[in-house]
Amino acid sequence: MKGTCRGAFRPATGRRGARVQRELNVLALFKGDERFFFVYDDDSRDALVDDIRHQAADPAVALSWFDAAVLTDRVRNSAAAAEL
Repeated sequence: MKGTCRGAFRPATGRRGARVQRELNVLALFKGDERFFFVYDDDSRDALVDDIRHQAADPAVALSWFDAAVLTDRVRNSAAAAEL
């Protein structure tokens, strides 16, 4: 699995059925045999966009600039939808 997780999340401990304290977003890209998963919270959207761009610039990663454009557009659109 390629990609990174920003903002480590630790589930609430204690009693069973405890509420989640923070919402997470998941963005996935399936490209041939490659799988890219990005887990982020609302506060780390900008960092995720930067990370996707850095991965697209890395020739060792099978993420193209087109892939990066699609993924970053989805991140931005999810932010706009969340504000409605």
